[in-house]
Amino acid sequence: MRELKVPVSADEIIEAVKKMKKSDREAFVEDLLAITSPEYLQSIKEARAGYKTGKTKSHKEIFGK
Repeated sequence: MRELKVPVSADEIIEAVKKMKKSDREAFVEDLLAITSPEYLQSIKEARAGYKTGKTKSHKEIFGK
C-alpha cells in the first residue's frame, strides 16, 4: 500500500474537530480509539459477546430508574 502524506498540523485537526457536530465528534473519537487501541477493540468485542449471551443488565435493573 502506498502512503499518502498530507501536510496537516495538529492545530488544523483540532479546529476541524471543534467544528464538528457533537455526534460526529463522538464518532470520530471512537474511530480514533479503535484504530489506535487494541484494548479498546477487545473491550467492544467482550461487551458485544456479553450482550448476545444475556450477561448484561439494563439501566433500570442496576439503578432502579
